[in-house]
Amino acid sequence: MENTAIIVALDVATRSELMDAFKPLPPEIAWYKVGLECFGAEGPNALEPLKSAGKRIFLDLKLHDIPRTVEKAVAAISAHGVDLLTVHASGGPAMLKAAAEAAKSRAGSRPLRLLAVTVLTSLDQADLSAIGVDRNPADHAVALAELAVSCGIDGVVCSVHEAARIRRAVGPEALMVTPGIRLPGEAVGDQKRIATPREAHQAGATHIVVGRPILGSPDPAAAYQAIVRDLKGAA
Repeated sequence: MENTAIIVALDVATRSELMDAFKPLPPEIAWYKVGLECFGAEGPNALEPLKSAGKRIFLDLKLHDIPRTVEKAVAAISAHGVDLLTVHASGGPAMLKAAAEAAKSRAGSRPLRLLAVTVLTSLDQADLSAIGVDRNPADHAVALAELAVSCGIDGVVCSVHEAARIRRAVGPEALMVTPGIRLPGEAVGDQKRIATPREAHQAGATHIVVGRPILGSPDPAAAYQAIVRDLKGAA
């Protein structure tokens, strides 16, 4: 299996905070995630520091609306030079197909690739039951992943705990991005289904998302290298 890429999650509120978080990090980090809070506050300007530095951008907006609205949103976002964008797999086949067509219509030297969110890592069985989902988290995630890829979505976001099953279901080519990554002994925070970088790699993840374990560390560069070492142990 090829190396698993590390995406550092810059889950901050403003562009100023994003720049403060970005500056002390090692230059070899290629991928960064920008979330809904910062993009909502700053719009495309939030991406400029990363674009200027030549970084790859994962814009995590989790689009979920009627097909036409999502189609237009994907087309608009594709003009901003991002590499990965999330939509919710639970938006259904028509929405997923519309999103995929919008992304492909703007393909170029640096195409936009879409990821479908399956089951959020903050949700467990009780949470799914509360919103009327009878399937367990693993079965629900696999079903949503298969739906998304069949509709032309490039890959999925899922917990490491479902990753191996999803990899078997969607085949070797699909992207698979896993959040909820912690090194052994680290604080869980609000994530309910976590795993180590090594476990994510072994389950078939193409990318892992790591935020607080790096940004919340007194030495972010050392924390990043610890993630790298754990992945190298898996390889």
